[in-house]
Amino acid sequence: MLKPQINFEVLLLLLKATSKQQVLEICQNAFKYREKEIPPNQLLKPLAEAFSIETDEASKLFIALSSFIKFVLFHGYSSSENISSLFPDDFHKHLRDLLSKIISEKFSTWRTSAVTDSVSVPRLAEFDWRVDLKMSSGKIARMSEPTCILQLKIQDTGLPENHADRFQTLNVELNKEKLDTMLHGLGRIRDQLSA
Repeated sequence: MLKPQINFEVLLLLLKATSKQQVLEICQNAFKYREKEIPPNQLLKPLAEAFSIETDEASKLFIALSSFIKFVLFHGYSSSENISSLFPDDFHKHLRDLLSKIISEKFSTWRTSAVTDSVSVPRLAEFDWRVDLKMSSGKIARMSEPTCILQLKIQDTGLPENHADRFQTLNVELNKEKLDTMLHGLGRIRDQLSA
């Protein structure tokens, strides 16, 4: 079994927690902010005060715990026994058991959330279309040519839900030939997905 390269010594700061609930909340915040290089100050300051440690130690604790949780999720160690075996042999037994229990109980929820929130290609949230008559003029005569205006609302899955730029609107103009090509391609994609 692959062992994580994590500062387990800093995790021993969790022994200063006043309750199992406090350890659970710290674990949940470590998961929530796992992609942040530095955890937010609104988490670090209260933790530093509660544990009587410096904010840089609180930051190291969050980073180590986040790294451990990411390692467990990435490698799929869902059972308490598997998670427990990742700790060094001389690690505090009760803390090891508590962390293993918390992470194994939260595993499926966190794994689903991590997959959903993972950076991926943008998703199509909705679309709208209309046909316009585009006026074109040439030396011979003026003529109107129908074109399709396709409005796509794209969702950037890598941004938080409340981020202002999470959704972007993109307008695409398609003439009849381009639209036929696109529909043909989409039809082939539909057939492959149905198979």
